[in-house]
Amino acid sequence: MRVAVIVPAAGSGHRFGAGDKLASDFGGRPVLLRSVEPFTKRDEVDAIIVAGPPDDLESFRDRYGAPLGFLGGTVVEGGRRDRWETVLRALEAVPEGCTHVAIHDGARPLLDDELVDRVFEAGRTRAAVIPGVPLRDTLKKCGAELFEAAERDATVDAILGLDDDGAAGDILGGEDDGESQAPPPGHQVAAREVQETVSRESLYRVQTPQLFEIELLRRAYAQSDLEGATDDAMLVERLGEPVTLVEGDERNLKITTQQDLEIARALGGIRGDGGRPSHKRF
Repeated sequence: MRVAVIVPAAGSGHRFGAGDKLASDFGGRPVLLRSVEPFTKRDEVDAIIVAGPPDDLESFRDRYGAPLGFLGGTVVEGGRRDRWETVLRALEAVPEGCTHVAIHDGARPLLDDELVDRVFEAGRTRAAVIPGVPLRDTLKKCGAELFEAAERDATVDAILGLDDDGAAGDILGGEDDGESQAPPPGHQVAAREVQETVSRESLYRVQTPQLFEIELLRRAYAQSDLEGATDDAMLVERLGEPVTLVEGDERNLKITTQQDLEIARALGGIRGDGGRPSHKRF
């Protein structure tokens, strides 16, 4: 088995907020490099292809080209709209002789060797392999309508000692001299109506890396309609081909928001930069 690893890294990361999540410090190195490192010493891996943003590719190469080159990686141009477009472009850069393609999110820096072992071992006999972890939370299906729900209710008013006019009573201290002011109204929160509880049996949260025989993946990406695909296995499913799921890892978190970055650092025992030297961030 000869594997080419594709790392889509062309997204805007708008949900992360200020800053570049892939460049965020993760124990002295950027998140992106941490996500690539688990593949660099594997005998099965022949190529690591990182697909960067086409509108900022030179800057991306300036930031990551040299360290990725040291790890055996190359930078290619990704897509402008959706993830599938980025993977499709990266497929063109897969070198001859590769029998499989592994696709891994550039924002999963906690990937460990044991998870890669499971995926690669299963890939020796199965054409499409993905890791996943079972859902443990209760699931609710909600209506599409979004409305505002008041945070404060009559019970809170009673605890605060508010009368029907919203004036503060004795519980807030002092007598009502006509100048008492009610506390500000509660914050409004977006809400939806719950329709039903959904069974979580046999449901899994899917992770990466996802591994495919290269010809199967090329067939999947040759389909006329690639819209709406949220992962690569979904396109294989559209062909009617089987996909095998192996045990994932709860720690293999994908960083999407600032809070995700904080959680990932905590899981990895990594301190934020905070001006500390890189060798002291663990």
